[in-house]
Amino acid sequence: MVKDFDRLTITDDFMFCKVMQNEGLCKELLEMILTDKIGKITALAAQYSIATYEQAKSVRFDIAVQNEKGTFYDIEMQVADTHNLAKRMRFYQAAIDISFLDKGYSYKKMSDSFIIFICLFDMIGKNKPVYTFENICIEDKSICLQDGTKKIILNANAFNETDDKDLSGFLKYVKTGIVTTDFTGRIENMIQAVKNSEQARQEYRIMSAAMMDEREKGSHQAKLETAEILKRLGDPIQKIVQVTGLTEEEVEKIHL
Repeated sequence: MVKDFDRLTITDDFMFCKVMQNEGLCKELLEMILTDKIGKITALAAQYSIATYEQAKSVRFDIAVQNEKGTFYDIEMQVADTHNLAKRMRFYQAAIDISFLDKGYSYKKMSDSFIIFICLFDMIGKNKPVYTFENICIEDKSICLQDGTKKIILNANAFNETDDKDLSGFLKYVKTGIVTTDFTGRIENMIQAVKNSEQARQEYRIMSAAMMDEREKGSHQAKLETAEILKRLGDPIQKIVQVTGLTEEEVEKIHL
């Protein structure tokens, strides 16, 4: 089911991307999370795709940002715990590295990168509002590899567990929708402006239709693959039709 446009919140991909395309809000959020200035933003894109090579799984970032130094920031809104986020972050990092290092370039040309997941759940399970990961030496944890990568996970459930009022307010807003800070108030105003935009409403309608069409195509492909397996096993066409919901003609066209 596609969510009604007027019920969208910051946790919905469409609305999160619309809000974070505002450079000021995006920059303020990044600096809040990183507790550091990021400098001038030179590139900002929503639903930014990277294809590493033809046979590989492609990557699509919710929000991709680069600053004047070339540092890359990926910001993701994650509503459901799919229990694979750590490996997903690993794959995202690999895709970033491959896409930004052209053949013949020195490894020194690789920019620093931050992968940031804003989660409505506690992925790690230690009730911390922020988890920051970087590569360190196991034998001496004071030694950092300094490979220029960091992965940051925000846990909206723990919005009361930080003394940073702005971060606490943002996490509370993500979790509950309640505005308690100037920053979240500006986000809420932006959301209302998007909801009052007929163009944004049309964009959402078109995007939702495209997503449903994509799902239907995926579902039909899965049925065809199931039918092929059953046909290889020697099951009669009528049984395959009953199991998959395909027509007899579709099943008959499957060549082994």
